[in-house]
Amino acid sequence: MDALESLRARLGELADLTSVEMLLGWDQLVMMPPEGAAARAQQLGTLARLAHERATAEEIGGWLGELDASDLDELNTDIVRLARRDWERARRVPDDLAAELARASTDGQEIWRVARERDDFKAFAPALERNVELARAYGACVAEGDQSAYEGLLGDYDFGLATNDLRDVFGALAAALGPLVAEARIHSPRRTLQVPVEAQRLAVEATLGRLGVEASSWRVDVSAHPFTAWMSRRDTRVTTRYSDGEVESLLSSLHEYGHALYERQIDPALERTNLGHGTSMSIHESQSKLWENHVARSPAFAEVLAGELQLGGFTVTAADLHATLVGVEPTAIRVSADPLTYPLHIILRFELELALIDGTLAVTDLPDAWREGMRRLLGVEVPSDALGCLQDVHWGAGSFGYFPSYALGCLIAAQLWEAMQADVGDLEELLRNCEVTPIQQWLAEHVHRHGRRLDTIALVEHATGRRPQIESFLRHVSPLLSA
Repeated sequence: MDALESLRARLGELADLTSVEMLLGWDQLVMMPPEGAAARAQQLGTLARLAHERATAEEIGGWLGELDASDLDELNTDIVRLARRDWERARRVPDDLAAELARASTDGQEIWRVARERDDFKAFAPALERNVELARAYGACVAEGDQSAYEGLLGDYDFGLATNDLRDVFGALAAALGPLVAEARIHSPRRTLQVPVEAQRLAVEATLGRLGVEASSWRVDVSAHPFTAWMSRRDTRVTTRYSDGEVESLLSSLHEYGHALYERQIDPALERTNLGHGTSMSIHESQSKLWENHVARSPAFAEVLAGELQLGGFTVTAADLHATLVGVEPTAIRVSADPLTYPLHIILRFELELALIDGTLAVTDLPDAWREGMRRLLGVEVPSDALGCLQDVHWGAGSFGYFPSYALGCLIAAQLWEAMQADVGDLEELLRNCEVTPIQQWLAEHVHRHGRRLDTIALVEHATGRRPQIESFLRHVSPLLSA
């Protein structure tokens, strides 16, 4: 084989290993018995070491050195460009550190699960300290030039974003949202609906079915923390969770559908290459937030969801359901947050994980820092660590630099929705009839098909004509101030 064929063959192997790793992670969170955790940590550690060895091998550098961009078509030029970036970045990480990160992630998730159930931060603290130390070491390895370790970590989730840019955007967002919360609570107060689990389950199943989810290439399961896994374009797995008397499952299922649709609509020519998945976590979160905030929480789609709940045995008007889905009430729990206050939860996590990585916040002081931040940003008292710094799996899994993508996703989703409205027309009328094909097609053309060929900022500019900004999001939440 020539250099390009050899490189593409290796990239195909690495894509396969990534899919196997995702499958093992899905199984751990959905199917695996708890006593399998120790062996699973070893298995994932071995897989991570093998993948890292294959991804950093000397021959890749040789193949890249033989390739001349002037001899390549546009697709292969992008494949080689990203392969060089990924190879050079991965080469900075020792094999032993890559394996240790995988083992610590698996161990940390299981320790976190038990600690959260028992509201026992002290039991989780040693695992978190281990993950912080490993994240610092990894971030220092991949940081370029004068980048900090945290900026190095950001590169895994949103290549090209800078810490100072996040500080500026989040500072402006926090300043804009803070004064709006009290006003929104008056005009759009949080309401509750006592929806039985069975009615939720039937409504979720029927709604996803209307969006194209079918058993031949999808799975829909339950997990402690909703997530999406994709082994290929035709093997997609989403999870949700159900709580009696709640409606969160209606939102989380549409949220995860957004992630899944992104991966399914990437150009088939990119499959089993280094370009064949979502370009960044911010863009991924923009897709999930688009379906959660702009579809599931729209007045028009509330008619669809209310109809499905009624078929499941629970009667509610579309107006009451919509008011429940968008009502504003600051809460301690991120995943239960309303669309206006949700970004403030992320800003807190950004501040705290940045401080953990740069060493200005000790792990032992995290619970108190969390409580202070919740008072400052949301005016909420945190009653327990289980409802505070133990509520998210991310730090237990060693994922630092991930959280900013959630708030950026909200901003980008609003920006994409406005661009889509300009192109497609009356989206509310489409949603009222559950006619989502034009939405799916617009996203495929402007966002999904590109895979990794465009980084975050370039993709947003391509789709909307502007860099990410806060104005579209503020316009999206403005109706909550006068409902």
